[in-house]
Amino acid sequence: MKLEKILDSVNSLEKNSFLKIIDNIKSSNPKNSKEIDKILSDSSDNLKSVDSINIAKVFDLIKDEFAETIKAEFINTTSQLDILIDIIIKDGNNILKQDWFARLYEKEIAKIKKRTKELKIQLESDKSEISETRKRDYLIYKACVETAYNNDYQNNRESKITDDELSILLTLTNQLDLSQEEVKLINYLIIPPDKSDIENITTFLKNIGVIFYSRKNNLIYVADEVVRVLRKVRKKEIADKYYRRVLKTLKESQINLVCRKHRIDTKELDYELKIKQIIKEGIPFSTLLKNGIHKDGTNLTDRKKTINDIWNKGLKISSNLKGSTLEEKIENIISYFNEIELDEKVGISVEGYEKLLLEINDELKSFRKLVLTEFEMPEETNLNSATLLDFNIKPRDVLDILTVEDLKSFIAAKELKSRGDLVLNILDAYKDAENLLIENYVAIGFRNLNLLKENGITIKESELGLKFECITQKIFEQLGFNVDESLKKKLNTTKNKIDLVLNLGNNDVIIVECKTIKESGYNKFSSVSRQIKAYVDLAKKNGLNVVKSLLVAPDFSDDFVNDCDLEFEINLSLITAGSLVNILEGFRESKHKQFPYQLLMKDVLIKEERILKAIKK
Repeated sequence: MKLEKILDSVNSLEKNSFLKIIDNIKSSNPKNSKEIDKILSDSSDNLKSVDSINIAKVFDLIKDEFAETIKAEFINTTSQLDILIDIIIKDGNNILKQDWFARLYEKEIAKIKKRTKELKIQLESDKSEISETRKRDYLIYKACVETAYNNDYQNNRESKITDDELSILLTLTNQLDLSQEEVKLINYLIIPPDKSDIENITTFLKNIGVIFYSRKNNLIYVADEVVRVLRKVRKKEIADKYYRRVLKTLKESQINLVCRKHRIDTKELDYELKIKQIIKEGIPFSTLLKNGIHKDGTNLTDRKKTINDIWNKGLKISSNLKGSTLEEKIENIISYFNEIELDEKVGISVEGYEKLLLEINDELKSFRKLVLTEFEMPEETNLNSATLLDFNIKPRDVLDILTVEDLKSFIAAKELKSRGDLVLNILDAYKDAENLLIENYVAIGFRNLNLLKENGITIKESELGLKFECITQKIFEQLGFNVDESLKKKLNTTKNKIDLVLNLGNNDVIIVECKTIKESGYNKFSSVSRQIKAYVDLAKKNGLNVVKSLLVAPDFSDDFVNDCDLEFEINLSLITAGSLVNILEGFRESKHKQFPYQLLMKDVLIKEERILKAIKK
């Protein structure tokens, strides 16, 4: 669930701890302090009176500093923060009943105690099942943790692992290719975990700003934005759902190789269960692609070829994977998945998602149990599209957990296309074209072909400009405007072609110009202002009163906004594609049947927050 939505769901007392942390960071001159001041310039300096939209924007600007405050908590070796974070960053665990969180925590503590006991026996045994090389790696790391923890005690100070010592240990884990689970088990060999009271845990996590707790609803919320920060803190490069997607492109021999390297017992495990165990083991994604899936002695050229094959043949991405070095290629795969996660679009329409869930549940009797188990959800969870989207689980994520046999069975039952990529075939069958395009409006504006393909839209780059204009027209029509095509044709000449004319009646019109860009920040003010001035003059010659001209683009540079502020002849306002979509969503939920165009008259860069507040009244 998005931070903004959580802030709207909890009361002022329940968000106090989070706001206090933001306030402390804001007061310590963070790197983005100017941008923060700009957001808060129209608000009170007291964060409690700032609306949820702007608090979410401020958090985005201080997320690096927030991460540092979390890292500082790891010095407290008895906090079990690694265990707690690993629970709440799992897909499906960002909204939890407190008692369910307690069960997950108790289960994890019991598992760690059992596995540390087994590891201790193996490390001390002469007939260990651990290879000599791996045993040596474990003992080296164990000795370093013992030294870091106990050296304070020897100097008559409280035992703890300092920030510098933790940094060295993290470097060591990377060099020894230890997974998160291996590190965790060795750490808790030195400092055995004692089960804490769930009330104390909840208070601790709330006080450090990691969770929100609604006592009235007995619900723990972890914002999607916070989850992404916590993943970085835990050196987890991508979400588990994307890790799974990549693993499912690998041959079983590659999966077996990864399991052997990290002592994962594969007895009685099929392909799907091996993948689950690899994810649970917490092997860094970059380590997996750099070393884990390659046999010892594989040369660099062959490793690069394997990574390219995962990109093109496994993930079926048509563009070439950028990067000259192996590390650059892996980093670009990580960036690709992180960009997808930031995209709020569903991939198919929400209505299509709801229909898909209902029909899979009807056809596959094990479906509900599979989803609940995979995403660690309690039995009473209502598996509908709204709930799953709050958990940041999209249609592709649901289909990715199904076995090939289940996918084939569902496709056969629904008589869908069975050749090619089974998952994409199912998604194609549940699209709602118009809603899907509106959901991907920003990506079309940014001409992001890779993201569009990931979301189930195939389009030529040459068609993106016209498609952006068409969707803009659909949005204004859904807002209740009369987008007058006949009037536009009457006005347009060979030289001047207006994109959209909104006919308000009584000879009043709004002229809309649409622009797509590849990079952030549209900055061609002089050319576009001349263009719009010609349109305004054209309309006036035809006896029309242009009450406003609007420029729609995915983003605008600061210089462009400033130049627009000084322009008075064409009465121009700017609106980003993201703001326009959000305004449409707010309008759909409002009581209005016609959008009040007067709300577009005030700002140079139209502020969606102001408009959303106004139409909610």
